[in-house]
Amino acid sequence: MSISLSTYYENDTTIYVADIQVDSPELLKTALSRNSYGRNVTDETSDTASSVDAVLAINGDNYGSREKGYVIRNGVLYRDTASKGQEDLVIYEDGSFEVINESEISAQELIENGAVHVFSFGPGLIEDGDIIVDADDEVDRAKASNPRTAIGILDENHYVFVVSDGRSNESEGLTLKELALFMQSLGVQYAYNLDGGGSSTMVFLDEVINNPTSGHSNGERAVTDIVYIGY
Repeated sequence: MSISLSTYYENDTTIYVADIQVDSPELLKTALSRNSYGRNVTDETSDTASSVDAVLAINGDNYGSREKGYVIRNGVLYRDTASKGQEDLVIYEDGSFEVINESEISAQELIENGAVHVFSFGPGLIEDGDIIVDADDEVDRAKASNPRTAIGILDENHYVFVVSDGRSNESEGLTLKELALFMQSLGVQYAYNLDGGGSSTMVFLDEVINNPTSGHSNGERAVTDIVYIGY
């Protein structure tokens, strides 16, 4: 694997980018906090990352904060309750990305189509290189400047993890449109918004890279899952 970290400052916000190239899509992984599925099973991103020897990790979709929305991890279907109009990110066996709508396909069909991981937070940011965030959708989230976490794919086995600071004197945070524009500038073909706010955390070699703003002493918010790169 090859991982390159860069820091940007745009829209009065510090943005951390991990450019990732791997030999196999199997190195792009997910982990459940405390190695268990459950709405109340949480841990800090750095602790979960350490438990699975992650080289690089970001927080996931924090599925436990919601009662609906598909949850598929490592090919295992944990939750198949659809949320009307919900946009999900699907990662397939070959490492490719797709943004789907839960109203149009069942979780079981996604499994049958080869889905390995499905995240239900969103919205989708970029599809086929084009920005798909609609200012009329997700109004509260789209217009507010917040810490953000996103994942994108540039090409085969070539990914980016993006985390922005926010809610501080040093960093205002990003709107979803600003995040989409930034991801597009990196050349991604597909990009998806994961859980943000106090959850937004990037960990590299057991070190928290960004400045989480959850209000806890070490800044991190406990979440239910992570996305990571590891062996």
